[in-house]
Amino acid sequence: MLYRSVRLAALGHELPPNVVTSAMLEDALAPVYEQLGLNPGRIELLSGVRERRFWDPGTAPSSVSVRSGRAAIERSGVDAGRIGAVIHASVCRDFLEPATANVVADALGVSPGAMVFDLSNACLGFMNGITLLANMIELGQIEAGLVVATEDGRPLVDATVADLVRRVEDGSLGRRDLRPAFASLTIGSGSVAAVVCRDDLSPRGGRLLGGAVQQATEHHRLCRSAPDQGFAGGGAHPLMETEGERVLENGCALARRTWDRFEQTLGWTRETPSKLFCHQVGASYRKALLAALALDPRKDHPTLDRLGNVGSVSCPISLSLALDEGRVAAGDRVAMLGIGSGLNCLMLGLEWTS
Repeated sequence: MLYRSVRLAALGHELPPNVVTSAMLEDALAPVYEQLGLNPGRIELLSGVRERRFWDPGTAPSSVSVRSGRAAIERSGVDAGRIGAVIHASVCRDFLEPATANVVADALGVSPGAMVFDLSNACLGFMNGITLLANMIELGQIEAGLVVATEDGRPLVDATVADLVRRVEDGSLGRRDLRPAFASLTIGSGSVAAVVCRDDLSPRGGRLLGGAVQQATEHHRLCRSAPDQGFAGGGAHPLMETEGERVLENGCALARRTWDRFEQTLGWTRETPSKLFCHQVGASYRKALLAALALDPRKDHPTLDRLGNVGSVSCPISLSLALDEGRVAAGDRVAMLGIGSGLNCLMLGLEWTS
């Protein structure tokens, strides 16, 4: 995919107020560690996640998405009335129906003619939202759009901890049972939004040059949640099962194919991007991914150690934080490297102009 007149004009983000360290989780998992003879420090050692953040209990994703969306619109300089589409792109939503994007659109006062809908694609949803908005802009259907996501990891982490402790108490937990549940303990929370617009509508941000997408959906069983409670009753334990080693192996193979197509599409090489922003899964995943693509890790800007895996929010919030910290400047060529369970991979290239 190539774009001629699309700009990622601004991002806005919100960080949750409650910091939960991996050591605090291990305190809650003390019966599990004692039963299985595990040493403290295991979560941070194996994942690279020192801490993650959680919203206050009962926080609706839309309430935070409104704040992130408003910040992105204000930074972009684009009037809310010119927003022709609002996409809510996180796994977490207020409810199954109506779309959470309706709550956000109503609060932000976007155009009555705007398209408003939810898009959910695991950790890749936000970047899918960027491409959908870009496509609509290139087709002349809209002038500008907003994509926003708010992930809430607290319920999954709390339920996983409670499930592991319960299984110690009833004698059904063994060392092998920890593996599929481990990834759930790295999950965090956060919110991010982006205004995507026609290039002449805002002088800010970066030009969206294009990107590449590839899928390997034969691996859709490698990372899977419990059944949707609105469909099949839910209640399976653990709430998320992940075959980490196979996700790593097949994810890197998929990323290599996507990067090859990405280079061909944009005419870039591995040396072209000056800044990298990757989906944040774990320290070993980051190391393996960058090695598989032969990319310089010094160009990457990870947030995993302080935020954990924030699903669809991880890659774009890393970019938003880097912008606030002055680590992206005019002239930088930025690569956003997204991957999600399924498996799906999407990579986008931007040229920053302000």
